[in-house]
Amino acid sequence: MSPGQRSLLFSHSLTVFLLHSSVLLSLCSRGQAVEAENVTVLEGGTAQISCRLQNYDGSIVVIQNPRRQTLFFNGTRALKDDRFQMVLFTPRLVRITLTNVSVSDEGGYFCQLYTDDTHHQVATLSVVVLPEVPIVEVKTEAVEGGEVELSCLSPRSKPPATLRWVRDRREIPGVISQQENVKTVSVSNTIRIPVERKDNGAALSCEASHPSLAGQKRIRHYRLDVHFAPTVRIVPPLGILREGDSLSLTCVVTGNPMPRDIQWSRVNDSMPERAETSGTTLIMTRLSQSHNGTYLCQAHNNYGRAADHYTLLVYDPGAVVEAHSAVPYAVIGGVLALLVFTVICVLIVTIWCSVRQKGSYLTHEASGLDEHGEVQEAFLNGNDTSQGKKEYLL
Repeated sequence: MSPGQRSLLFSHSLTVFLLHSSVLLSLCSRGQAVEAENVTVLEGGTAQISCRLQNYDGSIVVIQNPRRQTLFFNGTRALKDDRFQMVLFTPRLVRITLTNVSVSDEGGYFCQLYTDDTHHQVATLSVVVLPEVPIVEVKTEAVEGGEVELSCLSPRSKPPATLRWVRDRREIPGVISQQENVKTVSVSNTIRIPVERKDNGAALSCEASHPSLAGQKRIRHYRLDVHFAPTVRIVPPLGILREGDSLSLTCVVTGNPMPRDIQWSRVNDSMPERAETSGTTLIMTRLSQSHNGTYLCQAHNNYGRAADHYTLLVYDPGAVVEAHSAVPYAVIGGVLALLVFTVICVLIVTIWCSVRQKGSYLTHEASGLDEHGEVQEAFLNGNDTSQGKKEYLL
């Protein structure tokens, strides 16, 4: 080869080398890259995990789960889990979906681009667990005059739910506690309140709120179940009971729990033969004097006992009529006695006044006679003119 040919070959080789180098520099300057997007999804929902590609040249793309198991290799399924689906594979975007998401799926999903230099990004999947309707647990039963302890429980949520007790639209302060359960949190709110008989059936509610509920609440309603001793009251009949009538006595019983066994009895005597009980009612037909007596209704539960009594007095119709007919005569006799007493009093007053007036007349008459005697004596003895003239009225 001549020197000229060697010079031409060297020049051509240099040109090819420089051209190849310029292509490599151009590729390096362009630089392939991958980007991942973080995802937040509700438990049970569907998550979309996306990997964005820049300057993709057809290199291998691998997607792995948080346990570094390969899910897809260049669009081909590598893990047998039908919840994962490849929904998009383009030079710009690779996207997979995960259905029926659980908290165990939470973590970082790797998007890897294998070139001369491996590039990867992590898409973090966060799972939100909404609280269910809370559960009410009775720690100590409610007894009249004591305290009841109630606990409102939200077994699992993420992030933790907020619980509060409400009665008559007012919050009841309680003790809050939390417990970690793997990736969720259990929350409870415990209250202690005094109770009386009037509180039985009172409405309370436990409300669970959560950032992902958008202002809504999960509410559990609860009614107080206050235990107390029974009360007993016999409803008496109206009017007078006569021989031959029927009697129905109802025993009104309250209590919590309600007494099951209501007992009727007769004080210091056995129940009449024709007496029957139906539930809380005592029934007696064809009453007679033999039914007279005191009847007792009793009830009890685990918290006490109570009783009430009714005294039965059956009247004889003949005796009742006789008593009613005797009433007018007694009234007339009383009126006559009052009139006689009044007449006697008037006579006594009249006589006393008459006697007093007569005594006063006799006194004045005696005084007149004395004066008459003086006049008569003066007339008989004569009058001296020097003593003045006197007139006497006879």
